[in-house]
Amino acid sequence: MSRFKDSGEKSRAASDLFTDLYPGLAGWCRRLVDDDGTAHEIASEAFTRLWGHWTAVREPRGFLYVTAANLVRDHWRKLDRERRALREATTEAALALNRDGADASVPVRMLVRSLPERLRTPVLLYYYADLPVREIARLTRRKEGTVKSDLHAARELLRAGLGGHLDHTH
Repeated sequence: MSRFKDSGEKSRAASDLFTDLYPGLAGWCRRLVDDDGTAHEIASEAFTRLWGHWTAVREPRGFLYVTAANLVRDHWRKLDRERRALREATTEAALALNRDGADASVPVRMLVRSLPERLRTPVLLYYYADLPVREIARLTRRKEGTVKSDLHAARELLRAGLGGHLDHTH
């Protein structure tokens, strides 16, 4: 049974709730993620999830903050995974460059970050998560040949950025 008499009452309640809680929720998220855009994305997603369960949620404020906290946690996990992968990429590339006698100060992390996402994702999964091409294809919903082609294109871009000193062996 709905706690609202009609859809107009439901819409007004939702609008009032958004007006009352969104600024505080977004500000709270901002303090946790240190980025305005991400904070607004998280706060908006929390409200979107609330709307999906609107009639079943008895305490909307609590639901919003718990949902936002879970989304912030997911965001932090993603950042940790990216940082680990970039750190590994930087270390591996620096070692390869040192073996070749090249300048180890090349900003490898920036080169990997600068790759288009369609190339960066397979590079991180293949080289730094050690996943096989077949698994990357499944995870990214691409054909194996496409993944291989993307890895090749990424190696070429990284090689150019590193001045031709990229190791072929992996």
